Amino acid sequence: MKRFEGQKVIVTGAASGIGRAAAHRFAREGASVCLIDKNWPEPSNSDALCLTCDVADQRSVEAAVSYAAEVLGGVDVLVNNAGYPVTDLDTDMSDAKWRGHFEADVHGLHYVTEAARSWLEAEGGAVVNTTSVAGLGGDRAMEAYDAAKGAAVQLTRALAIDFAPKGVRVNAVCPTLTHTAMSRAAENQPDKLEAFLKAIPLRRVGEPEEVAAAILFLASGDASFITGVALAVDGGITAGNGQPHLV
Repeated sequence: MKRFEGQKVIVTGAASGIGRAAAHRFAREGASVCLIDKNWPEPSNSDALCLTCDVADQRSVEAAVSYAAEVLGGVDVLVNNAGYPVTDLDTDMSDAKWRGHFEADVHGLHYVTEAARSWLEAEGGAVVNTTSVAGLGGDRAMEAYDAAKGAAVQLTRALAIDFAPKGVRVNAVCPTLTHTAMSRAAENQPDKLEAFLKAIPLRRVGEPEEVAAAILFLASGDASFITGVALAVDGGITAGNGQPHLV
């Protein structure tokens, strides 16, 4: 039997990248899936329910989640994958960009989770948040991104404790550089890509499907006693302590 046969799943930020990979994999494993995104680059040919919603807009979130739950018949799994794009470093940080990180990565996560709370509690469901290794340790010139992702990791832990009495598990995945539209800026600059590859012990960039596999594991019954975890999917970056290679 497929792991998610008959389950109802909502994935935000699902038009591309990690969210799209996770949504497709949930569907292959038997789930009914609702894909939510702010921008759909092209008409979707998916049989899944696709909704347009900005997760930073609380009213829009409440309407979208309510509609999705009505159509799907509830919510067993919520994947908070939507996030603010990283287009450059924070050397010239505008107020709008600073707020943008928090509105999508923190407020949006909160809005979507709260909107789905009653259905998740009714099903004893699972929540998986896509954050980043930047939420586990600091980076140079990425103050807003790191602060927002760190807040998302802490919010994951707090939600895990609050939801536990209702049988709902809440975890996070923390990827490093992964082949998505948002990674192209770094991947298209050989010096930046080489710096990343030197920092990643497995010496390669991650694939969206690899992060999706971790998301599905945390959402599945195989992780039934795991909650409040921020799982690094990073090729080993966080295994090191940051000291230079001395050999």
